[in-house]
Amino acid sequence: MPVSANLNIVPFISVENMMDLVVTTGVDRFLVELAGYIEDDFRRWESFDKIPRVASHSRDGVIELMPTSDGTLYGFKYVNGHPKNTRTGLQTVTAFGVLSDVHSGYPLLLSEMTILTALRTAATSAIAAKYLARKGARTMALIGNGAQSEFQALAFKSLLGIDKLRLYDIDPEATARCRRNLEGFGFDILSCDSPEQAVETADIITTATADKHNATILTDNMIGPGVHINGVGGDCPGKTEMHRDVLLRSDIFVEFPPQTRIEGEIQQLSSDHPVTELWQVITDAKPGRSTDKQITLFDSVGFAIEDFSALRYARDRVSGSTSINHLDLLADPDEPRDLFGMLLRRQTLLASARPAKPEHHSKSDCPTGAIRT
Repeated sequence: MPVSANLNIVPFISVENMMDLVVTTGVDRFLVELAGYIEDDFRRWESFDKIPRVASHSRDGVIELMPTSDGTLYGFKYVNGHPKNTRTGLQTVTAFGVLSDVHSGYPLLLSEMTILTALRTAATSAIAAKYLARKGARTMALIGNGAQSEFQALAFKSLLGIDKLRLYDIDPEATARCRRNLEGFGFDILSCDSPEQAVETADIITTATADKHNATILTDNMIGPGVHINGVGGDCPGKTEMHRDVLLRSDIFVEFPPQTRIEGEIQQLSSDHPVTELWQVITDAKPGRSTDKQITLFDSVGFAIEDFSALRYARDRVSGSTSINHLDLLADPDEPRDLFGMLLRRQTLLASARPAKPEHHSKSDCPTGAIRT
């Protein structure tokens, strides 16, 4: 892929740019097209470099880097997860990402990824459900009505036709906000008083809670035959949402087992517990749902290839657009080896641009009656 002639300038999608891009594209179309990019990359899964994300954990949260490459492009995302942030008015998750040219190492795009991550997470969830949920599923329980909830609902509607939502959160104000935001999108919405009420009659159960501890949002008695579970909230060591017995009754599907076994629901199970990788289902290498009675679980923790797909899609969407910023990000001297000379030339330029210092005069230089200040 060619690098820009202005090698020092890198296109930058700001938060404002991203919001404009989503709004002008339309959130439904954005999610569907983004899902297409993700699914395409899952089909060529074996061509990517893959490692578990590099995580720095603290008692307050985690900061992670998520890199991957297909040999032509390299992408990474910086992302944090700090559940306590909401108590002080901050986001639980923030992110930005970079897409680069492998052959030169030069960045091709820098983008906000807080909004883009929410969209790609929801799109990936819906892709998994397309292969794992029962055909004709219409009702989804959304347990945990935080920042991810509306994106999940809209992705499932856009890709699967889900139009009935049953909402529950320990904070009723979160449920009220989620319901309010989704009005006008064609959903039949029920606000529930308990997770048990939410899962009644649900074809799909999505859990997307934020607390950083081993929780039991779903217990074994809540899960009936044929349900598809979309586990989004478990995404770091010591943070889960389901009772172990739910896992033992389910056929489990994951993104990248070496990462999911550390961070996902399956951290509760033995290291050799059988799981199926989602890319294998998408490529027909292994079966997904085989019966209407089967309980399927997508143990979603998020993986770098999904971010790579999202950056690829964003770059294609803004190509040729004027609604984008440009950053003077890279030092690019005329002579590649003369980086210090570039600094000296800048010093000369700045010196020549400074206003001349006023001359110092003696009192005798002042005209009669002049006032010195």
